[in-house]
Amino acid sequence: MKKLLKYAIIIIIVLAAVAAGGYFWLKKPSEQAGEISFRTEKIAVDNVRRTISATGTVEPEELINVGAQVNGKIMSFGKDADGKTVDYGSKVTKGMILAQIDDVTYKAELQEKEAQLEQANASIISAEAAINEADANEKLATSNWDRAQRLFKQGSMTLSDYESYQTNYFVSRAAGAKAKAALAQARAQKSIAEAALVKARRNLEYCTIISPVDGVVIDRRVSVGQTVVSNQTASSIFLVARDFKKMQVWVSVNEADVGAIKPGMKVIFSCDAFPNMEFAGVVHRLRLNATLSSNVVTYIVEVNADNKNGKLIPYLTANVKFVRAEELNALTVPVNALRFMPPEELQLAPAPELKRREGVLWVKAENDKLRPVKVKLGLTNNIITAIKSDELKAGDTVVTNIIHQVPGKPRMADNSAKNPFMPNMPKRRARGSAGQRERAAERANQAGK
Repeated sequence: MKKLLKYAIIIIIVLAAVAAGGYFWLKKPSEQAGEISFRTEKIAVDNVRRTISATGTVEPEELINVGAQVNGKIMSFGKDADGKTVDYGSKVTKGMILAQIDDVTYKAELQEKEAQLEQANASIISAEAAINEADANEKLATSNWDRAQRLFKQGSMTLSDYESYQTNYFVSRAAGAKAKAALAQARAQKSIAEAALVKARRNLEYCTIISPVDGVVIDRRVSVGQTVVSNQTASSIFLVARDFKKMQVWVSVNEADVGAIKPGMKVIFSCDAFPNMEFAGVVHRLRLNATLSSNVVTYIVEVNADNKNGKLIPYLTANVKFVRAEELNALTVPVNALRFMPPEELQLAPAPELKRREGVLWVKAENDKLRPVKVKLGLTNNIITAIKSDELKAGDTVVTNIIHQVPGKPRMADNSAKNPFMPNMPKRRARGSAGQRERAAERANQAGK
């Protein structure tokens, strides 16, 4: 009897469990059956680029360090193109006076060298006169020597007179040679004096610092009254940038990317100073003097950029993108639209077979069904992809996902409120009179307990 009762209880429990499961199984779909909506995106017209990103610095295309070639005190600065004293940002032209160095010493040196040249010219005149005198003496001594030789053979001249005429002859010839040597020396002294004079004149000219090019003064490194010394780095006076209409960006590129960069490659870059502007450039050359820092090898790539609008200024930080490939004004869709695949019950037709560089987009059809559209794939940057299609155009809507909405539940919920891992932040007490009332209520509750 007890066994029968036991078996009956087990059977009743099993039947109850089966009934409850069937009830919930049948009821659950009806509870979850609700509105189905689609997340969509519109086909847009955009530029798709595959790029290499790097960071660089805006530099003038040609930067000239104007220094002093003589020593001296800075006496004054010149006037720029606007008539103002040359300073930071001054526009200068080629040949314009930038600064004046004290030239008193160099003027005195020039006068000294001019006097030395005149002295050398006088020495030449004196040497030429000495040569003429030596030639005359040599002719006379030669004539006397010839006569003495004849008379000595005839026995009409004593030996002492004969030897005297012979000595005079050789002395006159030596004097002529000496006079010619003196002339050569005087001419050499004149050449030295002329060279010293040229140097003195040039040093005097160097006292006036002029601009070698048309450009803009980037930096002024001295002040009036400061002494410059030409054999030191302090001799640098101005830093002049030539032609601000053309700028360069010196980009530091990682060795892993440098192989894909070629001269003539298109470049786009932006600067933090102009966040809403985009500048264009072209790769000029790759410098081969790599740098090693923290075991990372980088190369400097020079990018030429047009600056006719004058926006770019030196030493701005540039966010550079080297364009490896691009499709301009192409139809584009988000990448997730090409990855989306709806369930079969929502497909108006099955997805077609795809070949290389083809994809499928799903568009809405009647009765909440989705219709597949085959498209040709273009360039992608992993965010958007360029497409070509005869059926789709800009502004058309494509489906990227499905959203299920259960009746009675909001579509968007505050997940942070339901997250069990979120810490429970302590409640802050109110301040002022509200806080006093709150503390009084707490004391009253505690007293009641």
